[in-house]
Amino acid sequence: MIVRHISFEDRMDTVVFDLSPTPHITVDGDACQGCTTKVCVSVCPAGLFVPMNDGGVLFNYEQCFECGACYLVCDGLGAITWHYPTGGFGVAFRRG
Repeated sequence: MIVRHISFEDRMDTVVFDLSPTPHITVDGDACQGCTTKVCVSVCPAGLFVPMNDGGVLFNYEQCFECGACYLVCDGLGAITWHYPTGGFGVAFRRG
């Protein structure tokens, strides 16, 4: 069996994001201000969470892999609302 190294850039070329006009994840920045761990920042494989100087978190759903990790690890009650995108929208992985 031959194992071929695939670069991150080549892997990302196999990902297609068909954005829904309605976000499938919303983040309540006010609820994040009391969070001391900000674990959503480190757990997101796409790096879509950015800690802000005011204690909140900036989030951009456009390149979300829909893994749900942020929702699972969030310490803030109701800080992250997550659901699958509406039918036909979201991330699609193609064979490379």
